[in-house]
Amino acid sequence: PMLHQEDQSLGGVVNDDSFMTKPIRGHSVRGFVNVIHGCNEHCTYCVVPATRGMEQSRPMERILAECLDMAEQGYREITLLGQNIDAYGRDMTPRRNFAQLLEFLNTHLPETIRVRYTTSHPRYMSHRAIDAIADLDRICEGFHVPFQAGDNDVLKRMRRGYTFESYLKIIERIRTKSPDAGIFADVIVGFPGETEEAFQKTLELMERVKFDNLNTFAYSPRPNTEAATWTEGQIPEDVKKDRLYRVQELAAKHGLERSQRYVGRTVEILVEDRNPRNANQVMGRTRQGRQVYFDGDIDQLQGEYVDVLITEARTWSLMGVLANNNY
Repeated sequence: PMLHQEDQSLGGVVNDDSFMTKPIRGHSVRGFVNVIHGCNEHCTYCVVPATRGMEQSRPMERILAECLDMAEQGYREITLLGQNIDAYGRDMTPRRNFAQLLEFLNTHLPETIRVRYTTSHPRYMSHRAIDAIADLDRICEGFHVPFQAGDNDVLKRMRRGYTFESYLKIIERIRTKSPDAGIFADVIVGFPGETEEAFQKTLELMERVKFDNLNTFAYSPRPNTEAATWTEGQIPEDVKKDRLYRVQELAAKHGLERSQRYVGRTVEILVEDRNPRNANQVMGRTRQGRQVYFDGDIDQLQGEYVDVLITEARTWSLMGVLANNNY
C-alpha cells in the first residue's frame, strides 16, 4: 500500500514540511501517512536499507497535523506506514515508541476516523503496542506481522532476529488481548538453503496461526542484497513453484475458515467503493480488515459507516445486507 512519493531530505535530515503536500492519497475515503522512513535492519533478502536509508521517525505532532488535515478533507480511514513501524521513535530524543504514537492519535483524532498500520517486525513488536491496537477505539483490530519463514535456521539466514517459538508467543498475546482481531502476514518460500523439512515448519506455523490473509512470495535474488551473492543453496524454480502453490492452497483454506466466523453477525463497515463486478453493490471493510460486499448506492454510502448483516463467507471476502433502513 505504499501509495506515496519519496520525501525530500536536506543534508540527511527529513524536511518534514514536505509531508503535508507530497503524499499521494489515491482514494477519497482512505489514505496513507508515513510515520517512519527507512530501516536499520539488514535482512539478507531485502533491498530497503540500501534504497531508503536509515530509520527517520516523524514527530508525533506532525503526524497528527497531517491526519487532522485529512479528516478535514473527508478521509475516514488512515493507514500509518513504516517498513519497521515498531521501530518508531527509537531514533528520537527523548525516545518515543509506536504505542505512544497510537495513544496520542487516539486521543486527538475525531471519532469519525479509523486508523490502521503496516508493517510490524516480530523482533520488536511490544506488548504495549499489541495492547494499544486491541484496546484503543480509533485503532482497528488488525495486526500485520510478517513471519517470512517457519524454520529457525532459515530465519537465521534471513537475519530476522526471532524464532518460530517467539513468533507464536506474539500471536498468543494478540489472541489473548483481541480474540477477534485480523492477523495478516507475509511469507517467502524457496529461500536459499530451505529444505523440504524446513518448508514443513512454514506450513506448521500457518496451521498454528490460521492467518486472515497471507501475502505469499517465491524467493528471487535482489541486487545489492547479501542472499543474492550466495552461490550455494539456491532452490530450483520448479521447487519454489510447488512450495508457493502449497502455501497458497493452505492460506486459502485458512482464509475461508476465518471468514466463516462472521456469518450471522452484524458488523460495522466503512463503505469505500462500488463493487467493480456489480454496479449495484458497494464494498467496505470490517474493523478487522475483511472486505464486505452488499447491495447499496455508492453515491449515498461512500465514506459512511453502516451496519451490515453477514450472510455468506468467501475465501477473502464476505457478502451481506444492510442491517438498517437508513439508506
